[in-house]
Amino acid sequence: MIAMNRVEQAIDAAVAGVCAKDCPPKLAEAIRYAVFPGGARIRPRLCLAVAAACGEDTPAVTDAAATAIELLHCASLVHDDLPCFDDAETRRGKPSVHRAFGEPLAVLVGDGLIVLAFETLTRGTVSAPQRLPALLMTVSRSVGAPSGIVAGQAWECEERVDLASYQRAKTGSLFVAAAAAGAAAAGAAPDPWALFGDRLGESYQVADDIRDVAANPDDLGKPVGQDENHGRPNAVLKMGIDGAIGHFKSLLSAAVDAIPPCPGREALRDLIVVESKRFLPKEVLRHAA
Repeated sequence: MIAMNRVEQAIDAAVAGVCAKDCPPKLAEAIRYAVFPGGARIRPRLCLAVAAACGEDTPAVTDAAATAIELLHCASLVHDDLPCFDDAETRRGKPSVHRAFGEPLAVLVGDGLIVLAFETLTRGTVSAPQRLPALLMTVSRSVGAPSGIVAGQAWECEERVDLASYQRAKTGSLFVAAAAAGAAAAGAAPDPWALFGDRLGESYQVADDIRDVAANPDDLGKPVGQDENHGRPNAVLKMGIDGAIGHFKSLLSAAVDAIPPCPGREALRDLIVVESKRFLPKEVLRHAA
């Protein structure tokens, strides 16, 4: 089974558990709307890839960790699109959750997905309960303060923002979680994977900054120019397109170099190089070439 199918099946099973007959129908519909169809599922696939590189021995634990991280990512998108933040009209090529279901229900969907993420993580580690503490700590740190996605959103409320700190919290934190949780799910030490996840996450955020400036909104599935419109830090606005592309490449190289020793290190290196080509819009890749 390829990773994408495995990820989708695990996420679908988790969502089905809360969208049962006892769930308010509109809430159940909105939850499924927020999660499906998904994007590239980069974070859960990264979690699976790291677990495989570390010698995965309990797939159910890995699936739970990967699913929890993706549910948290989906929750952050729902909240990020709210009128109090971006007031985005579209997400993944369709109306954002608050546009489709109203703001109150969108808030509840985001909150519900956060709770579901930790419930999924707990249920999925029944076969290896000794791995739950490390997974809970790893995932929790990626969400809250001082350096999780909540902190990343909060940096947008500050007058002065360090670009690296902002990117590390807003996007990098879930990449750190995906890498470290993949290792922890396989019974390996999670901490050595933090630098790899951090560098990979920061490179992805720079790529996202580039997409926000240079991508076609129809291809992207969401509005472009959001960073400039909302006065947010953006690598292109700070460095120019060529500088941002160079920064992206250096971060990606640093991420690959930071992969810790593990049985599947070389295979993971090759996978990251191939997957990274999807980060940037085609027109930007042509420009870089």
